[in-house]
Amino acid sequence: MNVEHQHRRYYANEIPSLEEDRTAILRGWIEDIRPLGKITFVTIRDPTGLAQAVLNRNIVGEEVFNSANGASRQSIVEVAGKVKRSRSENVPKEVLAERFKVLSKSNPPFPIDPTGRVFSSLDKRLDARALDLRNPKILSIFKIRHTVIKSMRQTFYDLNFVEVNTPKLIGQAAEGGANLFTLSYFGKKAYLAQSPQLYKEQLTMSLERVFEIAQYFRAEKSNTLRHVCEFTSLDMEAAYMDEFEAMDVAEEVVCRVIEDVGRENQEELKTIGARLPRAARPFKKITYSEALKMLEGKKEIRWGEDLETYDLRRIGRILKEFYFIYDWPNVIKPFYIEKRDERVSKSFDLMYGYLELASGGRRVSDRNELERRLLEQKLDLREFKPHLDTFEYGMPPHSGWGLGVDRLLMVITGQKNIRETIIYPRDPKRLTP
Repeated sequence: MNVEHQHRRYYANEIPSLEEDRTAILRGWIEDIRPLGKITFVTIRDPTGLAQAVLNRNIVGEEVFNSANGASRQSIVEVAGKVKRSRSENVPKEVLAERFKVLSKSNPPFPIDPTGRVFSSLDKRLDARALDLRNPKILSIFKIRHTVIKSMRQTFYDLNFVEVNTPKLIGQAAEGGANLFTLSYFGKKAYLAQSPQLYKEQLTMSLERVFEIAQYFRAEKSNTLRHVCEFTSLDMEAAYMDEFEAMDVAEEVVCRVIEDVGRENQEELKTIGARLPRAARPFKKITYSEALKMLEGKKEIRWGEDLETYDLRRIGRILKEFYFIYDWPNVIKPFYIEKRDERVSKSFDLMYGYLELASGGRRVSDRNELERRLLEQKLDLREFKPHLDTFEYGMPPHSGWGLGVDRLLMVITGQKNIRETIIYPRDPKRLTP
């Protein structure tokens, strides 16, 4: 049996806990090489952190020693050797190499510095995103993202929801035809889904409680710090829930995400210098009308108008934590939101500061009422016939919401630009890599 199979590969963060003289294999990329006569120190990074390998010319031989000294930074290497206590205060244990091999040679110069020591603009970093992820700060954001999505799934499993997958190629617009990417589908007009809204409503007829985490698309020519054309959304829909129960589910999801990140990602939070937002239960709830009162004297807003970013920033400076705005006017909410009365809808938005994280409410479950709402918003009933027909089978009362995963990650990691929270972001100016 060759050496690759005789000994176990250990990650960098495991080396300090290994006993001395344990044989270990390290794999990762070279961050630094420091030759000192007959000794060379090689700093190797992997997804868990840094480890140090020491090459002694007398142990590895002249050829291997020279090969190691000539290896370029960022090359992928494999080191096998004995774990030893280090003389360095910053490196408790290291690997005294018996074998060193370059698995894949890098070819500098690089478009960016993946160690983060030299500043690179976001555009340059995104152009070389795969290399950018070797920066510990950037990598930490996406390790936190992993925890966030894992936590969301587990919360819904615990609440007896069923995970579903809805189509992303659709033949009808869930919220009207605006801001949709269109394409030809075997001679027919099709769209990229901007929401699973109609599908998840239909699924409550049989599965009752459903959720989905997936990418969706909006053809908005917006270049703000919080908008992209492809985004990740967490969507839920539940039969027999009202809008306030749906708000409770959103609160539970967010609070558990923050708890889980706090427990599992302390090292990553420290690396990026982020403090977790406070999530005091229950989240404060204010009505749209109460929000307008908070803005009195600052800007004149007629009842029924949407709140702009400027308005939400002012409210966010007052409330500061997670909060809900509910009872929005019917005229600014989608056709599938149920009315509370002729002016107010059974809708809500989950906010953090000025940032809208989620939007939802109680849905219309009566076909005749849904047709009236579609006509009010000047939408063609024929385009929604497949959805309307499902109401003939018996549609339970239901509520739900959609939450922007990328935006929630902005809040958790303290990022100001949503593109920092998406591995390969898509906006009006970026379609590669």
